[in-house]
Amino acid sequence: MDTDGIEGAAAGTSGGTRALSTEESWDLLRQAVIGRLAVVHDGAPDIFPVNYVVDHGTIVLRTARGTKYESARNQLVAFEVDGYDLDDVEAWSVVARGRAVEVKDVDDSIAVMALPLLPWAEGSKPHLIRLLPDTVTGRRIHVVGGVRRA
Repeated sequence: MDTDGIEGAAAGTSGGTRALSTEESWDLLRQAVIGRLAVVHDGAPDIFPVNYVVDHGTIVLRTARGTKYESARNQLVAFEVDGYDLDDVEAWSVVARGRAVEVKDVDDSIAVMALPLLPWAEGSKPHLIRLLPDTVTGRRIHVVGGVRRA
């Protein structure tokens, strides 16, 4: 499988970029706090920063009604997290792609509500969205140009 010009994990490094295994990608998804939900709204791409939690091989987030909810529910979406390791001078990125479904089953809703997923923004966020990934890919990039600091 080719992911943005990077061969699978067995390919090793290429130009300072290393593909991550699926397990490594999920580990980074579990560690990150903020992700970006990419959807299509009115025929144009849109991205929403969201807090989330990983639950049994899925990604769960809470939201209110609105563009994010309407654009994600029962649609194919992408979800991305990234970070930078100052000690190793490496950046990393993980992308999950799949269908986002609203959690409606009572037992599943109760289980999800027990997860450590509290909305950061004010207001009611009663809708639970679960991303069922078809693919999860990641990569680490060795940074050669230094770090730009604010």
